[in-house]
Amino acid sequence: MSRKTVLLKGTFILTATGIATRIMGFFYRIFLSRIFHAEGVGLYQLIFPVYALCFSFTAAGIQVALSRIVANRMAMNRKKDALRALKSALCISIILSLCAVLALQRYSSEIAHHLLNEDRCGVLLAVMSYSFPFAAVHSCICGYYLGLKQTKIPAVSQLAEQAVRIASVWFFYQIGLHYSEEVHITIAVMGLVCGEIIAAAYSVLSLRHVLSTRSGTIREHLASSGELIRLSIPLTANRVLLNILQSVEAISIPICLQRYGMTLSGSLSTYGVLTGMALPCILFPSAITNSVSTMLLPTVAEIQTTSNQNQMKQLVRQVILSCLTLGFACTIGFFIFGNYIGNTIFHSGEAGKFILTLAYICPFLYTNTTLISILNGLGKTTTTFCINTFGLMLRIGSVFFLIPSVGILGYLWGLLASQLAVTFLAIVTLACAHAL
Repeated sequence: MSRKTVLLKGTFILTATGIATRIMGFFYRIFLSRIFHAEGVGLYQLIFPVYALCFSFTAAGIQVALSRIVANRMAMNRKKDALRALKSALCISIILSLCAVLALQRYSSEIAHHLLNEDRCGVLLAVMSYSFPFAAVHSCICGYYLGLKQTKIPAVSQLAEQAVRIASVWFFYQIGLHYSEEVHITIAVMGLVCGEIIAAAYSVLSLRHVLSTRSGTIREHLASSGELIRLSIPLTANRVLLNILQSVEAISIPICLQRYGMTLSGSLSTYGVLTGMALPCILFPSAITNSVSTMLLPTVAEIQTTSNQNQMKQLVRQVILSCLTLGFACTIGFFIFGNYIGNTIFHSGEAGKFILTLAYICPFLYTNTTLISILNGLGKTTTTFCINTFGLMLRIGSVFFLIPSVGILGYLWGLLASQLAVTFLAIVTLACAHAL
């Protein structure tokens, strides 16, 4: 099977899965918004910067490093080396995730009070912590299969995770109604944990015959772990630092909205509408570009080893043109249907206004995902970190300097400026690397 066929097949499977899970998530968020209202959704969204930070520390960098190692070893027909890398990644990631569980169990109240500026998030953080060991297992196994360019297991596990998350929240909600007239948003976090448990269980069962195979001596495993750590440390550091900046951004939005003159409840509601309703709607089509970017990283790395510059340029140009076309089409679509989505589906006029404003970022947002993946595939992880950091600094600047003056609209302007900057810098970098 040709490289192009593998790329298209993998992209199709991941895209179909991404669209299915986003449709499920779309109706799930409607359910949450109607049951817990905007303030409850805002509380729920407020814990995700911490979730992203912990996941970056425990699994995200390791997953990317594992995919690169597996793709490299399989290209050289060294299957046992690839399996050793998987087992090493599982051990390292599980140990780190257990450390994250202990830290959140011990300091959840302090994090909620001092970092999130919302004491009600303490119990949500404590419950959320139980998801990390399972997320680590799921992430590593998905990284292994993506390195093999096999997308079936990652796709099915993603569907299973989303389905179980939604079903468990509905189940907990029905039980809660028997005991109280009001059900707390904690059940949404419990659903998150249940989804990760099922995804990890399915992934392990799918790979049980491989995991039970002897893959080498202790010395060989230690050597594999050393290589994995060397590759994952810069990736993990990048993700952690970026997530710290994203956390500062997310946590500061409600605070700066209060400086603008809004109440605590009003600021959380606006934050909930933006992050729980409008942004997921704008990000919905990115299921396609996320799938492309997932398959691009090992593909670009493989092309780079063959030094086929013409094939690289052709691939990059086709990807950029396709993503820009998708983005402009979505911009037009959101302009036409933005108010309808906000008023009819979410029952929020504010959500409709946000969707109309955010529609401008679609061409750049969707293209940036693939551009960053291409740069990572070329090994330019430090460059991508600098580009992403610059974009985030623009967004954070809009939070602290524009929101107190003009409200949430200032943040939306900053979001557009940051996406434009990332697109420009990524394209310049690719041009300098003779990949465009």
